[in-house]
Amino acid sequence: MNSTISKQKELSKRDKKAGSYRRVVAGNVNGRSIVQSDEQMEPYQFKTVPGYEHTLIWINAATPDLSKEQRFDRYPDSVVPGPGGTSLHSVTFPPASVFADPSFDGEAARDEALIRLRGLADHFEKEDPAMHKTNTVDYAVVYDGEIWLELDDGKTIYLKRGDVVVQNGTRHAWRNKGTKPVTMLFFLNGATV
Repeated sequence: MNSTISKQKELSKRDKKAGSYRRVVAGNVNGRSIVQSDEQMEPYQFKTVPGYEHTLIWINAATPDLSKEQRFDRYPDSVVPGPGGTSLHSVTFPPASVFADPSFDGEAARDEALIRLRGLADHFEKEDPAMHKTNTVDYAVVYDGEIWLELDDGKTIYLKRGDVVVQNGTRHAWRNKGTKPVTMLFFLNGATV
């Protein structure tokens, strides 16, 4: 029993950098639950937007078949799931001052987002790249910091740590009007229109 407790403490004390997550995936083998994988996930740090980080923690592109082993072996063609699918993301948004800096290259940022955030970035609007709408029901949790949710007609809602937003396929943008980065968790559920 002590070796089990020691092993658990060892696993939970792994080197954890800021912004990284430990992902433990449980699965079934011969009708018994097992640890399928246990690993640290490092966030992708955008080169064109200082302080902007994204971690795709898990995705099922469509309704999963639990009679088969669930895997996340390669980066998907789309980070937005299809009908019946789900995805879990962590995103750190830098302050708005990063985008207002004269050295900020919006076109380079868009190009990088189109590669990293496939299936999502192509929904970003040209006139206002933060505004977007997907065919998903999203649960967004403010994990750390303060952020503003913008809806149509410039309507904004102030959110702080622990607040949760349910997006039902709505057009929106996340605005970090503060001076510190904001980290959020997003759980997307693919839907039909």
